[in-house]
Amino acid sequence: MIRYALRCDQGHDFDGWFRNSDAFDSLLKAGQVACTQCGSVAVEKAVMAPRVAKGEDAAPLSAPRDPREAALEAMRRHVEAHSDYVGMSFAAEARAIHEGQAPERAIHGEAKLEDARKLIEDGIPVAPLPFRPRQRVN
Repeated sequence: MIRYALRCDQGHDFDGWFRNSDAFDSLLKAGQVACTQCGSVAVEKAVMAPRVAKGEDAAPLSAPRDPREAALEAMRRHVEAHSDYVGMSFAAEARAIHEGQAPERAIHGEAKLEDARKLIEDGIPVAPLPFRPRQRVN
């Protein structure tokens, strides 16, 4: 794993972990590396000094670094435990639930921006989540 210090075109600094430098390059090219503050995908590597954790200082890569990350992780676990992941079918499924054509239940998934906007314009209650889904279905 490699950690990069990153900066978006709006000047926000954040960091990300990647399998290797090729994985970072592929994700960046695919628009999958986004600013954690504003969501911009115009991201580049920032200058950083290496830090090597040793002994008791070493924490698992999945461990939250601060209370905000811990709160986001708790929110993610709650959403995943209490709703169904519907992938890119989110907009259609939310609409079907709203119109009574599908059983009412909590769902989460992914939607194109224009589809999400149309749901909101049509009075269907949806909200973006502050994290990307872990799983992919379709």
